[in-house]
Amino acid sequence: MKPPPARGHGEAGVSAASRSPLYHQIYLIYRDEILAGSHKAGDRLPSEHELARLYGVSRITAKRALSELADAGLVRRHRGRGTTVAYERPDPPLRASAANWLRSLAAMGRDTTVEVLEFSYGAANGEEADALALQEGAEVQRSLRRRSHAGEPFSLLATVLPAAIGRTFDEATLETTPLIALMRAAGVGIGEARQAISATLANQATAAHLGIDVGAPLLKVQRVVHATSGAPVEYLTALYRPDRYQLDMVLTTDERLTDVAPLDPTDPFAASTES
Repeated sequence: MKPPPARGHGEAGVSAASRSPLYHQIYLIYRDEILAGSHKAGDRLPSEHELARLYGVSRITAKRALSELADAGLVRRHRGRGTTVAYERPDPPLRASAANWLRSLAAMGRDTTVEVLEFSYGAANGEEADALALQEGAEVQRSLRRRSHAGEPFSLLATVLPAAIGRTFDEATLETTPLIALMRAAGVGIGEARQAISATLANQATAAHLGIDVGAPLLKVQRVVHATSGAPVEYLTALYRPDRYQLDMVLTTDERLTDVAPLDPTDPFAASTES
C-alpha cells in the first residue's frame, strides 16, 4: 500500500506514515523554525483551528503540538489571545581558536566576566598528580570558575595548579585577572598545551551553575598547559554550553609524512589537530 502523502505547506509537511506522532511532527516543524529565527519573540503562531486545517489533523492533535512548544519554553499560550513566540535567540556564540589558544584566552578574558565559585588547597589525587607530574598527595590549588558573556553563563572551568604557583595569588585576584596573566606574573613562561575535546551531559550541579537542564549536552575540554621548560603547570577541565561557545580548528595535511604510526586508543590526546 502506498503511504499517504505528506501534509502541510512546502517541505515542512507531516505524514501519517511516519513513526513519529503527528503532533510531534508539527512541534518539530515549529521548534526548528523558532530556533532558526523564522518566528521572532512576540510573533503570533497559527491557532489550533488554523493548524488543524493547515496540516489536515484534528484540533486535539494541533492543541498537543502547541502544548509541547509551550512546555519547551518556546511559546506562550494566552487564553482568548492565541499563542505567541516566547523564545529569544541568544547572541552569536563566542568563538575560540584551537591553533591560537593563547590569543583566544586573552580575548576571552577581555570580553567576559568571571566568578570564582570554589577556591581551596589540598592533596593531589592520582589523576591530578599524573597530569602535573607531581607525587600523589602533593599540595595543589583547586579552583572552579564560572565565565559569563553579556550576563549569561557559558562555561565552568575547574583548574588545578601546583601549590607553588597557586600561592602567588589569592581568590580575589583570580576573579579579576586572567589566570594566564597571573602565571606569567609568577615568572612562569607559557609554552605549549595539549588538550582533548569530547562531549558530555550536564549533571545537577553543572546544570545549576550554567542555567541549563540536567542532561543537556556540553562541550568538554581537558587541557594540560606546559611551561617553556616543559614542566606541566596547569590542569584544566572546562565545560562549555555549545549554544554559547564555538571552538574553531584548522586541519591540514603534511605531505612529508610517509609512515604514520597508529593512534593509541587509550591516549586521550592521541587525536591531534597539529599538522
